[in-house]
Formats: sequence, C-alpha cells, structure tokens
Amino acid sequence: MDLLGTLQNLWETSGFYLAASDWRQIVMILVGCLLLYLGIVKKFEPLLLVGIAFGTLLTNLPGGGLYHPELWDGVIAHTKSYNDVLMEGGLLDILYIGVKAGVYPSLIFMGVGAMTDFGPLLANPKSLLLGAAAQLGVYMAFILAVVLGFTGPQAASIGIIGGADGPTAIFLTTKLAPELLGAIAIAAYSYMALIPLIQPPIMRALTTKEEREAKMEQLRTVTKTEKIVFPIVVAVFVILLLPSTAPLIGCLMLGNLMRECGVVDRLSDTVQNALMNIVTIFLSVSVGATTVADRFLTPDTLKIVVLGLLAFCFSTAGGLILGKIMYKVTGGKINPLIGSAGVSAVPMAARVSQVEGQKANPANFLLMHAMGPNVAGVIGSAIAAGFLLAVFS
Repeated sequence: MDLLGTLQNLWETSGFYLAASDWRQIVMILVGCLLLYLGIVKKFEPLLLVGIAFGTLLTNLPGGGLYHPELWDGVIAHTKSYNDVLMEGGLLDILYIGVKAGVYPSLIFMGVGAMTDFGPLLANPKSLLLGAAAQLGVYMAFILAVVLGFTGPQAASIGIIGGADGPTAIFLTTKLAPELLGAIAIAAYSYMALIPLIQPPIMRALTTKEEREAKMEQLRTVTKTEKIVFPIVVAVFVILLLPSTAPLIGCLMLGNLMRECGVVDRLSDTVQNALMNIVTIFLSVSVGATTVADRFLTPDTLKIVVLGLLAFCFSTAGGLILGKIMYKVTGGKINPLIGSAGVSAVPMAARVSQVEGQKANPANFLLMHAMGPNVAGVIGSAIAAGFLLAVFS
C-alpha cells in the first residue's frame, strides 16, 4: 500500500473522522466536560460525578470499543449472557456487570450503613414517619411519568429519584429500565448536590416563622444494645415483608452492625474507606458508560431531568407537611423543618434543616433531630425501591 493510502486509512479509522460523522457524539463529549466542570469546580457530588463524567467521555469517544450497548440489549433479551460480555465486551462492559447484577449499589449501601449512626432515629422513633412521608416524591413523579407516556417500569425508575438516594436509583433502574440509567443517575446525583438550593425556598414557603423557630428537646441517650439489635431486627422484618429489598437493606444493616457491634473494627474501617472508594470508582465510571449519544440525546432525557426536580420538590414537601401536622399534634415540640430531612441525602438534608432553623432562631440546634428522619429516609427509599421492584419486575 502506498503512503497516501496508508495515511488515508489511518485517518478514516481515527476517532476524529468517526466523531465528525455523528454530531451527537461531539455533543456528549461536551456534556462530559460540563459534568467534569460541575464535579471539579462546583463540587457537585464530586466523588461520583467526576467518574460518571469521565465514563461519559470514554463511551462517546468513537473507536475505543469500551462499551457496547447492543451487547447489553442482548443480555436484556436473554440472547446474550454475562459470559458473552466477558468474551466480546470492552473494559466498561465488564465493569458494568457489577452494576447490572446489583453488586455495586449493594456494596455502597454497606458502606453507608457502616458510616451512619442510627442513634437519632432510635432516640426518636417518630422520625420513621417523617422518612416515610418524604417518599411522596417517588410516587408523584411515578404518576407524572406514566401520564407523560413512560412505561410502568420506566416510571418507577424515574420516580425513585425522589428518594434522593443515588445507589437506590441505580439499583432499581438497572433492574427495570436500564436504557434510562445514564439520564436517571445524572439527574439523581445532580439534584442531590443541589439540595441546599432546592429545599430552602420550599421550607420557607410551607412553614411559618413561628414553626421554624420551634426548639426541640435534647434527644435521649441510646444504649449500645439498642444500636446492635436495631439492624438485625430491621433486616429480618423488612426482608420478610419485601424480599426484593434484601440486597440493599441486607447490606445497609450489615454495614451498620459492623459499626456498632465493636468486635470487627477492622472490617468496619475497610467497608467505610477502602471498599467504599473502590466500588465508587467502578460504579461511577460504569454508569457514565451508559450515556451513549444515540440513547442519551432524546426527548425522554429532558423529561427525566424535569421529573427528577419535581420528585425532589414533592419529597421535601411531603416531609414538611407531616412535620407541620406533628408540630400541631405535639403542641410545638417538633420543628417541622426536620421533615425536609426525610429525603435520603445523608447528611446534607439534615444540615439544610439545621441552617434554616438557625436562621429563624439562632438558639435552634436541629442537626441531630434532623438526622433521625434523614437516616429513616435511607431505609424508606430502599423499601420504596423494593416495593416498585416487586410490582414491576
């Protein structure tokens, strides 16, 4: 082959040539760069968004062969198996097996459990009700998604964004609507990062100044025995009630038991740090790989972004409304602001309750009170996902 022919062949097989043939890939590369900017410069959930953004870049750089959506179409249709993925797939295809099989989200939940103190929830069990009320956005967004033409499984996956729990959203979406995973994951983590901007206006609109000023009594001391028994009881009861929650609830409670039992400190430290960090890398890059240009740049993606925002707003409102009811019933002993912390974004939502409470009354210290609904929201979002999975799987 002559030199000119060789050079022409090199050009036609290069990513530059292939990218020029499909403008959508160029757009997605720009989207990946925007997400990197938000994660690095604006610090929007950087631990996950940076990996998702880079996965978006990798999967949309043509010619790399790192991720093959058609291969996963075959897995979903049962014409391909994980063995085919291992034999025919690229690097990101292989990493994505952990997402599709539900391994990464479950291990993330184990780390969350090991890092979470359920003491505030045990000290004030009424917090469970606020965590349940804050799942309102899940079901409201589900209804709106159905109205907009999404299928039941797709609507369920979109609705779970309202739980404000990224791993739960990823877990449910990979089971019910994997074709929407990239859009749902980006929406979920972006809105979680924006909670300090999304929630305060809703909190001020739905509560009075008198309600926001309400001081709460100091929480009682929770015994070590209670903290050890709690994860065991919750795991047994919830999994018997909704077996589909077993991966998430089981790992969450195992992680918490490691934290509280006091005899496996090395394991607890590993789960909280090394394991959590490794899984976060694999999970984020794998999820980013699903944002393939021809599947991400659709009208449905825009609908998901809007529905995700509405889901967060409805969830915040649900917790606040029940908080107002509890304020009335208890004669002002419960500040309704802690209801907004019933979304699962730990501990960011609890901090927002603290900040808004102190703006109304500098003597207010709501953080530990808000942590009760906050950790209840983690359990609540997993239960909501289990319920939707049981209905639509």
